[in-house]
Amino acid sequence: MDAGATEPLPRTMRALLKESAAPGAALREVPVPEPGPGELLVRVLAASVCGTDVHIERWDPWAQENFGPPPMVFGHEMAGLVVGHGPGSGRVKLGELVAAETHLVDWTCYQCRTGRAHVCQNLRILGVHAAGTFAQYAVIPETNAWVSEGLAPEVAALQEPMGNAVHAAFVEEIAGQSVAVLGCGPIGLMAVAIARLAGARHVFATDINPERLAIARAMGADEVIDAREDVATRLRAHTGGDGVDVVLEMSGAESALHQGLAALTNGGRISLLGTHSRPATLDLSEEVIFKGIRVYGITGRRMFETWYRTTALLEEGLDITPIITHRMPLAEYQRAFDLVAAGHAGKVVLLPQEG
Repeated sequence: MDAGATEPLPRTMRALLKESAAPGAALREVPVPEPGPGELLVRVLAASVCGTDVHIERWDPWAQENFGPPPMVFGHEMAGLVVGHGPGSGRVKLGELVAAETHLVDWTCYQCRTGRAHVCQNLRILGVHAAGTFAQYAVIPETNAWVSEGLAPEVAALQEPMGNAVHAAFVEEIAGQSVAVLGCGPIGLMAVAIARLAGARHVFATDINPERLAIARAMGADEVIDAREDVATRLRAHTGGDGVDVVLEMSGAESALHQGLAALTNGGRISLLGTHSRPATLDLSEEVIFKGIRVYGITGRRMFETWYRTTALLEEGLDITPIITHRMPLAEYQRAFDLVAAGHAGKVVLLPQEG
């Protein structure tokens, strides 16, 4: 490894591990990883918490089926400085700030070779199937590093989840359209801001959490609606009875799915990003087919088209910092997970170099 002269590298580091197939996590002192062929060693400056990380920490059925195996460092939304090169890497220079595209793909399957690498047949996810970034140092493939010079590290880290919102919003034209964002978790809040900056005619947001609705208003929503109300009637009233042109369903709640389909204008489109814990039941004829609705399943980000769009939006002045409600040392991981699980936070960013 070429560690360069950016800093003397320690032999060990603090890292958050999923130690066993059971609830919980542990902060441990472990060896600093060595980058292999085509890989970079990154000094992690910011690592934000995703709902996926909470699933892993709580060890729910999804985590039991998808993670690991333990013991392994988890976490995937990150930004940091390149401090080492593995053999064959070097395109990204030492000292550059990078974020990480978290899809680890084979580049050889049918999907990868036809421009759809984000749904690679052999997809693996950083921090889920390979060692992650809740640590002072992490290894990532150089092909997955996105140079993010000029951004604050916590904003650079949020490009990964922001890319999900960008993908959902821009799967079709959005300028001049009325847009409803259902579910104001961090990605939904980012979608509100993206729709606003991209020239949507009206932007509506729904959630059951008043704290998140307040942030949605700050991010540019024209109207915020408690999701326990008659959302479809409210949205149709705001659009002269026509219904909204675009629904971005970010909650994964079956009730929101039905609300969105009911509120959508005939011939409109819906992007489905929220994942469901159990199967949803639809009246396909009445809710989709007879209305001529276009339905898009959204997973992750398009590699790397979405990253270019994300960068452009940030350069145009998109400000996602209001979504960051908490910054804390890695040692406070338990509080971070509890805040996210309880819904009393926007985005929580862990700072591995502090504390």
